[in-house]
Amino acid sequence: MEIEGIITSGKGKGAYFMSQPFYKIQFEEKLNFSPFPGTLNIKISNDEIDNIHKIPEDTMTIIEGKENFGDVLLIKAVLNCEIKGAIVFPKKTTHGENILEFIAAENIKEKLGVIDGDSVKITLKC
Repeated sequence: MEIEGIITSGKGKGAYFMSQPFYKIQFEEKLNFSPFPGTLNIKISNDEIDNIHKIPEDTMTIIEGKENFGDVLLIKAVLNCEIKGAIVFPKKTTHGENILEFIAAENIKEKLGVIDGDSVKITLKC
């Protein structure tokens, strides 16, 4: 499945959550990489939201939360046919359904030379 969207700025909270040791350990175990502290936010259309809803939850991996931090579902994906990573779906989030959060081992904006407003394509590993 391919999802297209537009890079958009977030609120900077992704770095805080990604740096929590209990999340980091689980991401490393389940993705075989240590995530860059932060997420790439990608705004998607309503049609793409419908596609996301079609992903069977049992194909996703769960990252367990701790105390006030919620669980996170993830699915492996590739951004622009170049960067391996995952889309994360935090159970607790301030984003609407039209914002996807992509994680990778590197700073994606620097690696790809992209900025807010640029189009990207995510290929899901369903």
